[in-house]
Amino acid sequence: MPSAGESFFESKPGKLLVIAAITLCLAGAGYMVYGAIRGNPVVAEANDRIYIDSETGQSFHVKLDALVGQSIPIKSPSGHNSGYPAELCYWTKDGKPKPDPTPVLLNILIGKSGPTFCPDCGRLVVPHNPGAMPGMTPPPTEEEWQKRHGPPSRDSH
Repeated sequence: MPSAGESFFESKPGKLLVIAAITLCLAGAGYMVYGAIRGNPVVAEANDRIYIDSETGQSFHVKLDALVGQSIPIKSPSGHNSGYPAELCYWTKDGKPKPDPTPVLLNILIGKSGPTFCPDCGRLVVPHNPGAMPGMTPPPTEEEWQKRHGPPSRDSH
């Protein structure tokens, strides 16, 4: 207890309380600065795009800010302007969802006619390709698509 004429904050318990409060405030401020510098991982993931090199077939990641002022096709790791946005396929050959998608280059982007099928699972891939979930009907395989629509045109421009 503070002695007569001494305020609580001049006493030993009062000084310890002030030191604890200041330490807590500094720790909170430090955490906020760290969070601002580190960035939000959800935002970082949303700003990451997957592209495919049309010459090599290899996929690569591009940050949105790196795309400012560029036109498609963008410069790919091979050094050529052959990078196109990828659509992601989340299906397996047996029609089950998979967690790690396969990047797919759409025919329409490179001037080829006909539908695009995933090179991994053989299923139809479309612009703004929807994700896969258990219980969903998977897209048709190339064989199933041909039964409904006839053979796709494979000519390129």
